[in-house]
Amino acid sequence: MKIVVINGHKYYWYSTGRLNMTLFEEITKTLSKNHEVKTTVVEQGYCIDEEVEKYKWADAVIYQSPINWFGVPWALKKYFDEVFAAKIFFAPSEKYGEGGLMGDKRYMFSLTCSAKESDFNDSEGFFDIRSVDDIFISQHKMHQFCGFKKIETFCTYNVVKDPQVERSISRVNFHLNKHLP
Repeated sequence: MKIVVINGHKYYWYSTGRLNMTLFEEITKTLSKNHEVKTTVVEQGYCIDEEVEKYKWADAVIYQSPINWFGVPWALKKYFDEVFAAKIFFAPSEKYGEGGLMGDKRYMFSLTCSAKESDFNDSEGFFDIRSVDDIFISQHKMHQFCGFKKIETFCTYNVVKDPQVERSISRVNFHLNKHLP
């Protein structure tokens, strides 16, 4: 397969992105063993035309990103706004949301989150029995609008208080081997 891995982290003094970069590098290394891989680190800059070509080339796209205020960092949102162009990613259709031109491609979010796993899918949790995918519905719908097919989301929880880096690396590798063998 041809896979693009995108690092969507935005550096802040209180969130330097070490775990995010570690997972990005691990995903790239693991997938490179059996697949062709191209990468983008959004914060290092990008050429819109080159990014469009990467999507055209790819069979799958993986986004490594922290969850910032219940969505992607603004730098990754800006990337989507600039790269996901009409007539390349989507076109007008009879029924809203059915004009996606990326129907032969898949996508996956690999996320880092400061909330604990128990804050999701739990009646006592902060998110009121909502999953990470429920919180990320706008990102999933954006990709569905463009025709992408979803690969199960991966999430590492409680990364501020207890990052468990080695466990996160092991878990993401298991996830990748399961969904992108």
